[in-house]
Amino acid sequence: MAAASLLALALAGARADAANGGASGLHDNFFWLGQFNKASIVMTVEQGIVPRDIGQKTARAVAQVIAEGDKPGGKRPGDYLQLEPMIVKIAGADATRMHSGRSRQDILATTRRVMLRDRLLDLYEALDQAHASVNALAEKYADAIVPAYTNGVQAQPTTYGHYLLAFSSVLDRDAARLREAYARVNLSPMGAAALGTSSFPIDRKRLAALLGFDGVVDNSYDAAQFSQIDVGAEAASLASTMALSVGAFVQDVHTQYQQAKPWLMLTEGKLTGTSSIMPQKRNPYALNDVRLAASEAVADAMAALVVAHNVAPGMPDYKREQAQDALDAATDMYLKLDDMLGGLVLNRERALAEVDADYSTTTELADVLQRDANVPFRIGHHFASDLVTYGRQNNLKPADIPYAEAQRIYTAAGKAYGMDNAKLPLDEPRFRQVLTAQNMIASSKGQGGPQPAEVSRMLADAKQRLSADVAWVQAARDRLMAAQDNLDRAFDNVANPPPAKK
Repeated sequence: MAAASLLALALAGARADAANGGASGLHDNFFWLGQFNKASIVMTVEQGIVPRDIGQKTARAVAQVIAEGDKPGGKRPGDYLQLEPMIVKIAGADATRMHSGRSRQDILATTRRVMLRDRLLDLYEALDQAHASVNALAEKYADAIVPAYTNGVQAQPTTYGHYLLAFSSVLDRDAARLREAYARVNLSPMGAAALGTSSFPIDRKRLAALLGFDGVVDNSYDAAQFSQIDVGAEAASLASTMALSVGAFVQDVHTQYQQAKPWLMLTEGKLTGTSSIMPQKRNPYALNDVRLAASEAVADAMAALVVAHNVAPGMPDYKREQAQDALDAATDMYLKLDDMLGGLVLNRERALAEVDADYSTTTELADVLQRDANVPFRIGHHFASDLVTYGRQNNLKPADIPYAEAQRIYTAAGKAYGMDNAKLPLDEPRFRQVLTAQNMIASSKGQGGPQPAEVSRMLADAKQRLSADVAWVQAARDRLMAAQDNLDRAFDNVANPPPAKK
C-alpha cells in the first residue's frame, strides 16, 4: 500500500477515535504512543533535531504501523520498547531519532495524564446526565411534601423538590471539583525525559499544544515523577467523594423498601426483580447496582492511594491504572444512577400521610408561640415536647389531639417555668393549622428553604449551572478535537511535504 494511503488511514483513525468520546471511545496505550510519536516527529523536525528527509521517512513508518495496528487482529503494543522495533523495521535505525530528548518515563507520565483526561471528561458527561435527571425530578415534585430524617428519625417535613435540589447542589460541587482536577491533569510532562530533560532543544510547549494539553508541568522532575503521585491520587479521591454522596442518596431511597407501603418506589420492570420463592418480592435491583458501583469506585480509589503510599518517586507502584479504574467505576455509577432516576416514582399521598402520622411539625408550634404570642422558645419547645409525649402515649396523630388536652399540657408546661395558670395563646383553628406540614413549609422564610419561592429560585439556578457544565465539557472536547486536527495537519506536512516552490 502506498505511503500516502497508509498515512490517510492513520489520520482518519485518529480523528474517528478523537470524535468518539464516552466510555466506548477510550483509547489504549498503542493509540497514544502513536500520537506521541507523531507529535515528537513534528517537533523534532521543526527544531532541527531530525533532518526533514529522515522525519518524512519516519513519519510514514509511524503511519504504517498505526494503520496496520488499527486493522482487525493487528499488533498494538503498549510499550514503546516493543513498538520502536516495528518502526525501525520499516524506516531503519534513523527512525529512533524521533525519541531524542524523550524517555519511557515521560511517555508513561504523559500516558497516565491523557488516560485520566479522557476519563474525567467521560465522568463529567455521565455526571451531567444524572444531574439533569435529578433536576427534572425536582421540578416534577417541587411541592410534594415528604418526611425528612436526622439520626434515622423523622425530623421535619420538606418537599421532595427541596430534597432533590440539595442533592443537585452536591452534584454542582462534584462538577466544580472535576473542572479543577482537569486543569491540573491537562498539563504535559512530555519532554521532561526521565526527570532532568536533555541536551536537545526540545520544545515542550509545542509538544503540549500538539497533544491537546493546556500547558506543561514546569519542573521536569515533578513532571516525570512526583506529579504522578498526587495527580492520580486527586483523581481517585474525586471518584470516591462522588461515590460517598451517591451512596447516601441511594440509601435514602433503599430504606423505603423496608416499609409496607413505601412512598418512593422504582417502576416495576427492568429496574426491579422477583424472587424464586417469595412471590411478593419486587427487589430494587437498580438501587443495588448503583450502590455496588459506588462501592467499586471507593475500593478502586483506596487501591490508588495504597499503592502510592510510602513509595519513593521514580518507582513504578503508582504509575499504573488504579486511578483510571476509579474514574471508570464512578462513570458507571452515574450512568446507573441516571437509569434508576428514570424509574423513580413518588407517591405524594403516602408521603404526606407519613408526615401527618408523626410530630415533625411541632418545631413550628414552638416558633409560632414565640413569634405570635411572645412565649420564650424553650417554654414553647417544652410544651411541644410534652404534647408529643401525650400523643404517642395515647396513639394519637397530631390532628387527633383534643384541643382541651393541648390547653392542659400548655398550662402544666408553663408552671415548670414559673408561669402559673398559663393559657394556650392559640385558638383551636390556629393550633390545628400550625401543626400541618403545609403551613410549616409555606411559613419558611430562610434562604434555601423548602418554601415554593425558594425552591423555584434554586431550581432555576440549578438548571443554569448545569447548562454551563454541559457547555464546559463540550468546549473541552472541542479544544481536544482542534488539537488533534492540528497535530494531523502538522504530521501530514512532515510525511507528505508540499513540493518546493521553483
